[in-house]
Amino acid sequence: MVLSTAEVVATIAGLLALYYLLPLDHEATWAAITTLAIGLVALVGLVIFHVRAILASPHPSVRGVEALASSISWFLVLFASTYFVLERLSPGNFSEHLTRSDSLYFTVTVFSTVGFGDITPKTDLARLLVTGQIIADVVVIGIAIKIIVGAVRSRRPGSGGTPG
Repeated sequence: MVLSTAEVVATIAGLLALYYLLPLDHEATWAAITTLAIGLVALVGLVIFHVRAILASPHPSVRGVEALASSISWFLVLFASTYFVLERLSPGNFSEHLTRSDSLYFTVTVFSTVGFGDITPKTDLARLLVTGQIIADVVVIGIAIKIIVGAVRSRRPGSGGTPG
């Protein structure tokens, strides 16, 4: 359990380190949107990888937590990066200048449906990307989590799966 917690913390820390260290301010709009699309496809691959790992694991619940932590972190960092690049390419896409921390904060408020309203998209492109994130949020929350939790449940004792 301690090793698993360390893996989750290391994964999240690694993704955040990449987010803050990668030179994200030299891309074009088409490159940012293409990167987002590729990243979302990679997220599907990540979920598939985790489901297979859960189904093969003697500790499916632990693997499930790892899967959710890494998948959701990947998703949030992906959108935060896109918003950061979008603001760098064309200041004014949002109601205020976005730092990396602002972009991450905005992404999390949209994901959590809190939406404080202190940062808002101002251009059509920004609004379309945020709308896309909202739809993807529903998919991630509704489908990916259901798939991962379903894989965990199928491996629990008494569920017809192998005990774990």
